[in-house]
Amino acid sequence: MPPMPKSEKIWFNGDLVPWDEAQIHVLSHVVHYGSSVFEGIRCYNTAKGPAVFRLKEHTDRLFDSAKIYR
Repeated sequence: MPPMPKSEKIWFNGDLVPWDEAQIHVLSHVVHYGSSVFEGIRCYNTAKGPAVFRLKEHTDRLFDSAKIYR
């Protein structure tokens, strides 16, 4: 399988920034302990155009995880 192409932008600290500008400090907690919140959201092409699969459920779960993490 070929590698996934690098995105032009990435969500970082509340903004979409160029991939190469998204940098974190080497002593960041997330680097040493893997602490993070993640939720995978899928979008599919349909006859009516792009459709996000169960967006509300995914965002609810993401926000619930962030509350616990906080």
